Formats: sequence, structure tokens, C-alpha cells
Amino acid sequence: MFLSQFRSQAVGFMIALMLGASANAAIKTQEIDYEQGGVKLQGFLAYDDANTDKRPAVLVVHEWWGQTDYVRRRAEQLARLGYVGFAIDMYGKGVQAKSVEEAGKMAGQFKNDRKLMRERAAAGLAVLKQQQMVDTAKIAAIGYCFGGTVALELARSGADLAGVCTFHAALDTPTPADAKNIKGKVMVCHGGDDPFVPAEQVQAFEKEMRDAKVDWQLVAYGGAVHSFTNPDVDRVGLQGAAYNRNADRRSWKAMQTFFDEVFGNQGERRAIRG
Repeated sequence: MFLSQFRSQAVGFMIALMLGASANAAIKTQEIDYEQGGVKLQGFLAYDDANTDKRPAVLVVHEWWGQTDYVRRRAEQLARLGYVGFAIDMYGKGVQAKSVEEAGKMAGQFKNDRKLMRERAAAGLAVLKQQQMVDTAKIAAIGYCFGGTVALELARSGADLAGVCTFHAALDTPTPADAKNIKGKVMVCHGGDDPFVPAEQVQAFEKEMRDAKVDWQLVAYGGAVHSFTNPDVDRVGLQGAAYNRNADRRSWKAMQTFFDEVFGNQGERRAIRG
């Protein structure tokens, strides 16, 4: 009886300690100013400051709107999974598009100049590598729409990325042969009915990956169109773009499984707070 009671009290004590540690843990965020090509930029870093170990990190590239609250929330979500999340800036400190037309013009500057696209993204990667809590051998990149295109181009440049995961990204590139430079694995989360990424583009991407012998996978979500992960898109009224709750949930879970594989941390990843 006494032994059973003692064990019960001990278990309760350990649970209390664990809950206390979780309560004291906090996702810390900070803005980091940096520069590329004479343009002032500002990234957004998120990490669990209760963890003192070096850990994998994920570069997050924004949609064509610029670095909005949406992409910053994604960086924080990654921090809650035990990673360091860093939302980079492609346009310039505080620069955000105010209309679809302006967003298209801003993104077009980089789509028409892939060298600039790669250099701007590489500048953000360099900042992430400088963070003391980052395991520089375990860095991946994710991107949304325009940001997914950027993440793929960064991989095609030969950047040291363990993996790249894109969401409703344009998959085209003017230099498909550069896929031979990709060092990590690639996962594409694609809206099965996305009118902005036609079947011909998907097929060309698949051929590009096969020809370069990249370890790749493409998951198409039925009924999903462009921007399926972003609840804010429905307010824009852009035809062919809409939030899809199921595709958002499924693709985020698929990304987590992908990162478990590329970082080699199945069973080690700490899902800190949902």
C-alpha cells in the first residue's frame, strides 16, 4: 500500500515538473535587420528559448505579398515544433504589396531575374546560419506561392539545404539543368486544381527532378486551388485562389513527416505546444 502510494506521488511530482517546464517555455521572436545588394531587409526569427541545444532550422519564404503576419505565424509554428523558424525578406524592410497588381509586379522582378532571386534568398540563409542555436548541418526551406519558387531556386543554386518543401508554388525555372545542384530532398505540396500551375508545368518539373536524379515527391490535394494554406486569401477575391482547410492541415502534417526524415529526427522532434 505504502509503495503504491509512494509511486503515485512520484509520478504526480514528475508530471508537475514537466508541466512546470512547459509553462516556463516560451517562443521567443525577434526581428533581424540585414542587407543584400544595397537593399535593407528585415527577417523574423522564432525559437523556443527553453531549449539550449542546437537544433534544425527552417527558412520560410513569403508569398508575393511580402513578409506579412501570415508568414511570421508560420515561423512561430515551426518554433513550436522544436525548430528555429526564420522568415526571410525578399522585398525590403516594411515593404508589402497593397494590391494584386502591385504584388505581381514585385514578384515579377525576381521571376524575371533568377540570379537576384537566388542571391536575395541566400542572404537570408546566411543570417539564419549565424544564429547560435542553429545546427547548420540541418537547415531546410519552405515557401508559399512565390516563396515556394524562391525556395526551389535556392536549392537549384546548390545551397546547403537538407530539404525543401513548397506549398502551392510555381514550379517553372529557366534553368532546369540546375536541378543537378540540389543537395537535399524536395517535397511539393500542390493544389490538384490550381489554375496558376497548369499540368504542363507540373510535368516539366517532374521531368526536371527525374533527369537530375533528385529525391523528390509531389503531393496533389484534390479540390485545392492556389493559396490553399492561407485563410486570408479569401478576402482578396482572386479567382483561382482559395483557402482549403483540409489541404492546409494535410500538407502541414506531410511537411512534418518530411522534416522528420530529412533531419533524421524521427522520435526526437519535440512537438512543444501543438
